[in-house]
Amino acid sequence: MRSENTRCHWPGDDALYLSYHDTEWGVPEYDSRALYEKLVLDGFQAGLSWITILRKRENFRKAFHGFDPERIARYGSRDVDRLLKNDGIIRSRAKIEAAIKGAGLWIDIEEKEPGGFTELIWKHVGGRPKVNHFRSREQIPAQTEMSEGLAKELKQRGFNFCGPVIVYAFAQATGMVNDHVTGCFRHAECAALTKK
Repeated sequence: MRSENTRCHWPGDDALYLSYHDTEWGVPEYDSRALYEKLVLDGFQAGLSWITILRKRENFRKAFHGFDPERIARYGSRDVDRLLKNDGIIRSRAKIEAAIKGAGLWIDIEEKEPGGFTELIWKHVGGRPKVNHFRSREQIPAQTEMSEGLAKELKQRGFNFCGPVIVYAFAQATGMVNDHVTGCFRHAECAALTKK
């Protein structure tokens, strides 16, 4: 395992967090369904820490049928009740209903717009990851003009739990922006990744 001084500070010594940092965070994600899943999970994170969601991610995937938007969009009151009784996830009616609503919006975008949900998201960074060169965590912003613009568009389209701070965390996680600090071994690795 790599020493702490070769990676970002935030995973600490938590094995799950370290694995997430070392293999997922900052990797450009272009799969439309995966982007929907990440947006939903970031919405559930509102008011909580990401490690809380990460520890429950597999429970979320089971509870939400693999984050299949076609299936989630058909959820009714029984499904909401089922999810509210599931102690393996965050039991927030508002967040659960936002995920269901978002699934319907995702389907509409996928069916009616060129490039679908992926294009909707990635156009906010010109279709390519923005590589930042922050040396310390203090330099990393909580939100940017880009995240404000994407959050505004998502809200106008009817998505919930997608303010500019949540959207910036989403952008960092999905590799829209590379916010690994420059001393982190993942900074160069993620910077080298481009759309295949």
